[in-house]
Amino acid sequence: MGESSHPVTLFTGQWADLPLEEVAALAAGWGYDGLEIAASGDHLDLERADEDDAYLRGRLDVLERHGLGVWAISNHLTGQAVCDDPIDFRHQAIVRPSTWGDGEPEGVRQRAAEDMKRAARVARRMGVDTVVGFTGSKIWPYVAMFPPVPESVIEAGYEDFAARWNPILDVFDGEGVRFAHEVHPSEIAYDHWTSVRALDAIEHRDAFGFNWDPSHMLWQGVDTIGFIVDFADRIYHVDCKDTRVRPSSGRAGVLGSHLPWGDPRRGWDFVSTGHGDVDWESAFRTLDAVGYAGPISIEWEDAGMDRLHGAPEALAHVRSLLWPRPTASFDAAFSNQ
Repeated sequence: MGESSHPVTLFTGQWADLPLEEVAALAAGWGYDGLEIAASGDHLDLERADEDDAYLRGRLDVLERHGLGVWAISNHLTGQAVCDDPIDFRHQAIVRPSTWGDGEPEGVRQRAAEDMKRAARVARRMGVDTVVGFTGSKIWPYVAMFPPVPESVIEAGYEDFAARWNPILDVFDGEGVRFAHEVHPSEIAYDHWTSVRALDAIEHRDAFGFNWDPSHMLWQGVDTIGFIVDFADRIYHVDCKDTRVRPSSGRAGVLGSHLPWGDPRRGWDFVSTGHGDVDWESAFRTLDAVGYAGPISIEWEDAGMDRLHGAPEALAHVRSLLWPRPTASFDAAFSNQ
C-alpha cells in the first residue's frame, strides 16, 4: 500500500512553553513528519531569523536532528494586531515586546505589519512557502450590530483591512510565499460571507488564502465541508482542531456565556482531534478531491485532556484517515474483458 501524500505536522503554538528542541524530540518520537513552527517562545524569533543566518540555520538544524520537515510557519499572534481596534492589554500579552513598544495603538499596528512582512522573508529563507496567521479586524467589536452600525462603518473596516494588508501581501508576492488566513471569530474573515468579502476587498490576489480549521466554523454553524468546496483554490493550509457541541437544554448559546474552557455549562468546547463533531473523513476526502496536497497540521487544544496524551492520539486518528488515493477509477476493472 502506498503512503498518503500529506505530511502530518504538529502546530507548536500550544507548546511554546517548551524549547523547540524538546517539542521536536516529542513530535519525532510520536511519529510526526514535521512541525508547523509558531513564531512564539523560543521556537522562532523572526527578528533574529531575519538578521542572523547562524540563528536561522540553528532552528533548521533542530528539525534535521530529529528527522522533521517544515512546510509552514505561523505568525498568528502578531497578525492579530495588524487591524485590531482597540489595541489593549490583550495584545500586550501576545505580541513580542519589540512589537508592543510603548503601546501606542497605531505604532503597534505598524510594527505588527512589519513583522508580518518579516515572516514572509524568513519563510522563504527556510524553504517554506506558507505563513499561517490572523489578520485582526477593525470591525469585529460591531459583530452584534447593536447599537446600530451603519454599513459605511463595515465597508470602512474592509477598506482598512485592504489598506493594511496589501503592502504586506506585496512582500509575500516578492518572496513567493502565500498567507493562509485562519478563518476565525475576531478576524476580518470568520465565516463564509466574510471570507467572500475579504477576498473582494483585496481583489482576489493570489497571495491571500485560507487556513482551513473547522473548529471555529463548527460552533458558528458554518458548513465546514462546503467551505472547502466553495474556496477550493484558496485552501493554502489545514489545521486539525476539533469542537464538541454539547446538548445544553437550551441554556447555553454559541457565544460561550463568558464561561471558561472545559466548563460543562458551555454550549461547546475545543477538544482533541477525533473527540468532537468534525467529520474528518469527509474533510480529507474533500480536500483530496479539490486537489489540496499540503500538510495536515494537528493543533492540539483540549481543556479536559493532557497534551502528552492528546498529541500522539490525534496523530494516530488523522493517519487512520489519510489512506492513499486510488490510481484508477474503481469501476475501471468492469471493462476488462
